[in-house]
Amino acid sequence: RDRVPESVHALQRDINSPQLPRRIEGIDISNFQGTDTVGSLVVMVDGKPKRSEYRIFRIRSESERGPDDFASIHEVVTRRVSGLRRRSEPLPDLLMIDGGKGQLSSAVDALRQLEIYDLPVVGLAKRLEEIFVPGQPEAILLPRASASLRLLQVLRDEAHRFAVTHHRKLRSKRTIASGLDDIPGIGPKRRQALLREFGSVRQLREADPEKIASSVKGVSLKLAQQLKQHLQPTEEADTDSVTEGVAA
Repeated sequence: RDRVPESVHALQRDINSPQLPRRIEGIDISNFQGTDTVGSLVVMVDGKPKRSEYRIFRIRSESERGPDDFASIHEVVTRRVSGLRRRSEPLPDLLMIDGGKGQLSSAVDALRQLEIYDLPVVGLAKRLEEIFVPGQPEAILLPRASASLRLLQVLRDEAHRFAVTHHRKLRSKRTIASGLDDIPGIGPKRRQALLREFGSVRQLREADPEKIASSVKGVSLKLAQQLKQHLQPTEEADTDSVTEGVAA
């Protein structure tokens, strides 16, 4: 008890978990304007985030009707647990799903299909911060100041933050790539080389042609000058920038 925070013990008591949830994994499903659906997985050990073990799952099961949170959760849980098994790594002490009864049921169904029946799993619904537990018809409502609830909220918010960070990077890469499309002499390989070296269209605009030519193999001074001329008219339109790195 001296090493494990009291909030972890309180969570075990409040959700009536058979084991002390020292390692908790949280899953959140996120998309950007109905596209690029991902599942973010974050890890907390003894109440502290372990960012080196965060993971992003690009959802493969999207239907023609668009994002499906339930199917996405089923996919992420299946892929995560299967991966742990394949690598002979232990399962978490507790799995937390961002969502209510429906999302929780999808996670439980995925675990049952993998013949896992002893992994505690809960759902945390945003609207009233209700905690749902399999087999219990009524949600657990803890006081807002509860250490248990706060622990789950931090995990849920971290999963959401991690997914948003990933989406920002995706949007930034697309903005950068689109700014280099259709430039004569700039094919996929040179485009990737320019992106690796300068990181953004804005930085390319600010670089001298001599700097571009000397920094990127295969880009001559003449081509660098043409590149600058092509990018210059759109200077006011470019407002995107990389804002935050991804932890894993």
